[in-house]
Amino acid sequence: MSEKHTLLHEAETAFTELRDSLAGLDEERLGRVFLGTWGTREIVVHISGWHRAMIPAFARLGRGESPFPEGVSYDDYDGWNARFVEDKKGVRAAEVLAELDASHRAFVTAAAALPDKHFADGETARSLFEGAGAPHYREHTAQIREWRAAAR
Repeated sequence: MSEKHTLLHEAETAFTELRDSLAGLDEERLGRVFLGTWGTREIVVHISGWHRAMIPAFARLGRGESPFPEGVSYDDYDGWNARFVEDKKGVRAAEVLAELDASHRAFVTAAAALPDKHFADGETARSLFEGAGAPHYREHTAQIREWRAAAR
């Protein structure tokens, strides 16, 4: 099994775990703050935001270009997270969850379109994929599960 195939499979598995952690949460519970100033809704929105930011990066890498346009930097994670959340302010939970599913599918599809060589250790695409994929999902899945367990 190639590194790319393994990473894509891990992302699918971790995404299923993330979605399972969200099961049964209604509009009110998705909005409950438990992580600083964020609730599950904000977590979901920012995951989708990173998906959408990485999709064109994969396309650029596939063309042999730098992943980000000149002058664009994602080094200020907190600033980008805040922008992603602000952009979806007032959007209903069902739409946020639908966007999570759609953005994940597009994110994985964009990564899968790259040749295997882009997923070797140290390659940019791999780093970007892991940053917004399985490890990211697992981090937030654990937080959501912990919150839900404590709220019982």
